[in-house]
Amino acid sequence: MSREQKAVDRARKAFETGRSKSLEYRIQQLQNLQCLFTERQKEIADAIKKDLNKSEVGAQLYETLGLEGEIGLAIRKLKEWAAPRPVQKNLLTISDTVYIRPEPLGVVLIIGAWNYPWAVTIQPLVGAIAAGNAAVVKPSEVCVHTAKVMEDLLPLYIDKELYPVVNGGVPETQELLRQRFDHIFYTGNCTVGKVIMEAAAKNLTPVTLELGGKSPCYIDKDCDISVACRRITWGKYTNCGQTCIAPDYILCEPSIQNRVIEEVKKAIKDFYTDAPKTCPDYGRIINQRHFKRILAMLEDSAIAVGGDNDESDCFIAPTVLKDVKPEAKVMQDEIFGPLLPILPVSGLDEAIKFINRREKPLALYVFTQDKKVIKRMTEETSSGALLVNDCLVHFSVSSLPFGGVGNSGMGCYHGKFSFDQLSHMRSCLIKQLKMEGMNDMRYPPHTMKKLGWARFFILKPLDLGWMGRMALLAMLVVAAAVALQRFLF
Repeated sequence: MSREQKAVDRARKAFETGRSKSLEYRIQQLQNLQCLFTERQKEIADAIKKDLNKSEVGAQLYETLGLEGEIGLAIRKLKEWAAPRPVQKNLLTISDTVYIRPEPLGVVLIIGAWNYPWAVTIQPLVGAIAAGNAAVVKPSEVCVHTAKVMEDLLPLYIDKELYPVVNGGVPETQELLRQRFDHIFYTGNCTVGKVIMEAAAKNLTPVTLELGGKSPCYIDKDCDISVACRRITWGKYTNCGQTCIAPDYILCEPSIQNRVIEEVKKAIKDFYTDAPKTCPDYGRIINQRHFKRILAMLEDSAIAVGGDNDESDCFIAPTVLKDVKPEAKVMQDEIFGPLLPILPVSGLDEAIKFINRREKPLALYVFTQDKKVIKRMTEETSSGALLVNDCLVHFSVSSLPFGGVGNSGMGCYHGKFSFDQLSHMRSCLIKQLKMEGMNDMRYPPHTMKKLGWARFFILKPLDLGWMGRMALLAMLVVAAAVALQRFLF
């Protein structure tokens, strides 16, 4: 039996003990997880620094701060989320108890990504714990140091049988995918997402796929271009552009292209100084393979800003490309690096057509002061999220579902959405063995009269106040008594 299979079997057996179903136990595990981030911040930050050159402040700001908020929210709201959820009844079920009961799915596989190795791996784990599941955690092997810290620290704080960490590369992931899970949660790219989905199909396992794609950014010529470019620059070059919801490219009219370039250049200097390579807040490309992949995208486009690079340090300066053609190499795949192409378009109509001819993005950014532009972008395009006049910040709003559509993913999470995504919503109806006469309309022999009663009870909307419900209940009791009398005599 492989190491991966043993981990899954242990998690399954631990789940079958029932201990993860207790709300008190779930809260205790979440509190322990919270302690990890308050007590081990230095070890977490040191590993991220080695992997992605993030500063200690940056590690907290973009990795663990949001996790602390998610865990705190889950602890505060868990009893409310896990409580039975009453639903509207029809006339046939007015005297019954009808509700939805959130239940654990079982054993969840969480496959994390390397760009935000704690945030995108532990957020689904928070949802899995809150929902009462067991979870096998597979960190990305690309972040070598962070994966090791995660493997070492998680078992010290949370139940190591219910929530084992399995480290390794492609062979280990493939072995995990051969096991049976009750849900698979994957964050990464579309190509691997298809492999995950194919493996899951063998056991009819549901999946959540948090993918990426080329998120467009449209700048209206009449907006505050200086502020817009400052926010775009932050969204694009944070984590050296290695963010799934980073603005991938800019669409704007030719008349404002040079202004956009100058404003982005100014913001780059403000954020990362004249020498981004020595700036502690500017990251690095994760490895040389991705370094070469990103550099290859520059071959047929004109560099307006930046372009400096150092393969030995995996450094690529914040770079802006101008007059980019739709067929350019940089426009064929998600960039996932610090290159910002600008594609001139004639206006809003062409921008919308350009966006709609491509796969649906994870995020769509629009910078404008015109409500008509916002309305058209909202109604005439499709994306995982729509942000007007900012970038990235929707990720921090727990009350918004985070997820893609089409090629950018399926399913969503964050806050209550994580809990619901990793729960089974069980339909429950509890009826008493009384008022049997009411059921006569459904029993053979079937007649037109019975059909008429069935139409009334099933199709009649039930929208009554408290007094109305009491009166209706009394009427139904009388009707049932009459029907029962006929049934018996």
